[in-house]
Amino acid sequence: MRNGLIDAQAQHHKRKYKRWQRQEPMRLWQLDIVGGVPLADGRQCKLVTGIDDHSRFVVIAAVVAVPSARAVCAAFTAAMRRYGVPSEVLTDNGAQFTGRHNRPQPVEVLFERLCRENGITQRLTKPRSPTTTGKIERFHKTLREEFLNHVAPFESQAAAQEAIDAWIESYNQQRPHQALDMATPASLFRPNGPTQLDVPKSTSDETVSTLAIDVIEAPAAAATDGTGVEFETRVPPSGELSVRSGRQTISLHQAMAGRTVTIWADQRSIHVVANGHVVRTVSSRLRPDDLRHLAMRGARPAGPQPAQPALRRLNGTPVLPEGGAVEIDRTVTRHGAVSIAGTTHLIGFAHAGRKVTLRLDGHLMHAILDNALIGSWPCPISTDRLTRLHRARTPSTPLPPPPLPAGSLRAQRKVHASGRIMVAGQRIKLGPRHRGKLVTVVIEDTHLRILHGEEEIAVRPRRDLTPITRLHVTGAGVTPRSGQASPDDKRTSTS
Repeated sequence: MRNGLIDAQAQHHKRKYKRWQRQEPMRLWQLDIVGGVPLADGRQCKLVTGIDDHSRFVVIAAVVAVPSARAVCAAFTAAMRRYGVPSEVLTDNGAQFTGRHNRPQPVEVLFERLCRENGITQRLTKPRSPTTTGKIERFHKTLREEFLNHVAPFESQAAAQEAIDAWIESYNQQRPHQALDMATPASLFRPNGPTQLDVPKSTSDETVSTLAIDVIEAPAAAATDGTGVEFETRVPPSGELSVRSGRQTISLHQAMAGRTVTIWADQRSIHVVANGHVVRTVSSRLRPDDLRHLAMRGARPAGPQPAQPALRRLNGTPVLPEGGAVEIDRTVTRHGAVSIAGTTHLIGFAHAGRKVTLRLDGHLMHAILDNALIGSWPCPISTDRLTRLHRARTPSTPLPPPPLPAGSLRAQRKVHASGRIMVAGQRIKLGPRHRGKLVTVVIEDTHLRILHGEEEIAVRPRRDLTPITRLHVTGAGVTPRSGQASPDDKRTSTS
């Protein structure tokens, strides 16, 4: 400035505000939330307020203990049933009014859904621009100066509502307004169509029902007894899908980023469904309050569960289902293996790149592909570790019957009174409960599978992997003969 490079007048200009007002009532409502309603028990209630932009008529003045999204929508719906549906609403960017600024992704909150379904244009102020909603802010100042600053704490929320209703009645009907050339707001306000204000007190209930405004209500809250909810959401670029902020997230592959998925959730399971297919099922950590919160954000009551539930939890710890078996899904690597609890297990090169279902019961591990049993092996982990497997769930279908591999050697044995059989020079203990049974032994490259009818009762690894060319009957047992005979020389015999 002292060097003559700065114009002082240009730096100290006054801010100029552009005044605006809708030309007719019911064109625009301004909504906001204000505090300062004291109760005798020490609580401070909030007030959901709404004012008609043209007439300054107060359409909403609802006392709420907690200014939740559902409380705001309930007050808004009650006002629309009384006065009609406005063409537009103007609010700030509070979380009760918009989910546009939610992170990591925008969502549609309950208030936005209510506006959309009733055909109301929703307008938001620019951040840090309180002058845009100047009319309702000026009403708040009048409310404090003429009423709230001079009242003692109210005995209850109902008493506070009754007192505020009486003051609002005076404000709308009797108090002259300077911005209206000293007219009262009620003299300029005109509701939309026939409303509850037009119905005489003596009108019958049948007449009242015909004059009711057709307002689409906010959806009812989900039950708090564990009833599920479901809703749609978009997968963020990170793949970390937030079901309930601070409570539970689900990791999805980044290839699903940007896709819209359906979340089905209750207190036991959370299913992620894309294009009608369940892509993830995890154990739920949600509580009844979390389900209620999701319902307030627009989630609807859940339909039938899209897949088998996750493992049940007891005091936060997963417990095995009845039968002691769990299922997990794994993708077979190009080397024909799957990873289970940090260990690698060979399934078969023929299944590389396919997703298989593994059923583990602590004794056996069965691999299921296309609803067919493709193999069984001794379970690689102990029973107490089953519940800690990643993405474990309860079995969804009965175990398919084991197919008999084409070209495999088969032999029949009658179980001895001791519960043992002998095949291929190897003694196998089946247990006394199987004594006297006639079983079929399927001899594979590395394992012996023992079947009783179509039920697989045992799988044992072969101790001698020398190729078997024939099974020779010698009295009560069978003695294997080794060699390099062709498959045409293989014969099976029964003892």
